[in-house]
Amino acid sequence: MKRAKSQTIFLRSIVYISAVITLMTVAGILIYILIKGVPHISWDLFAFKYTSENVSLFPALVNTFTMTITALLMAAPLGIFSGIYLVEYANRNSKSVKVIRITTETLSGIPSIVYGLFGYLLFVATLGWGYSMLAGSFSLAIMILPVIIRSTEESLKSVPDTYREGSFGLGAGKLRTVFRIVLPAAMPGILAGIILSIGRIVGETAVLIYTSGTVAQIPKNLMGSGRTLSVHLYALWSEGMNTDSAYATAVVLVVTVIFLNAMSAYVAKKFTKGKKNG
Repeated sequence: MKRAKSQTIFLRSIVYISAVITLMTVAGILIYILIKGVPHISWDLFAFKYTSENVSLFPALVNTFTMTITALLMAAPLGIFSGIYLVEYANRNSKSVKVIRITTETLSGIPSIVYGLFGYLLFVATLGWGYSMLAGSFSLAIMILPVIIRSTEESLKSVPDTYREGSFGLGAGKLRTVFRIVLPAAMPGILAGIILSIGRIVGETAVLIYTSGTVAQIPKNLMGSGRTLSVHLYALWSEGMNTDSAYATAVVLVVTVIFLNAMSAYVAKKFTKGKKNG
């Protein structure tokens, strides 16, 4: 008993220490960015048009929201339906499903610059789209697709089979069972994967440098070139002449990520609550 109690105390201490270290690291990064960036935030940074004098981040902010929405509209439906097929329709023990699962896990760990090179070769060069928001959105959609597929798959697998059996027992078909019973129960986990994908889109730089370009403007359409906040931050820092504005951009980038995640979490909570009430 004493040995088991001492092991419990030891493991609990490790958990607490790890949590404290993680929180302190995150807090330290945020405090450092805020201290360095907040004093340099001005109205010039939010001018509608970018110039070398104001180094406005407003075009990059608009492009960030555009790129996020466009990439999610491409990747989310495809990833969710792919996960549904793998869990609900395909044979879970088949070799093809195992190959697909290993492939998606491998793609999740590939460096983002590889996706950037792939997007450049396919969309920019081969298809002739040039450096454009559309090429960047497609490349980001391909990058986050494995994350959405895996989160959907794991969420669906976590739904008890009794839900499916009960639905079948009441006479519901396969399609109705999946979309009316199983999918709503798995939706919190699916939306969590989408929220993680949003954070990765907003913070991505390497992919977009090779596909959407670094033009500091709001393009007229998706075939135009434009930079996001992360690319804008990279450009300011690499030039070395606007480091103060780079820190201010970092503050706006962090706030944007928090805002998008908060909005996504709010929508997910409302969606889940509505499904339960329905």
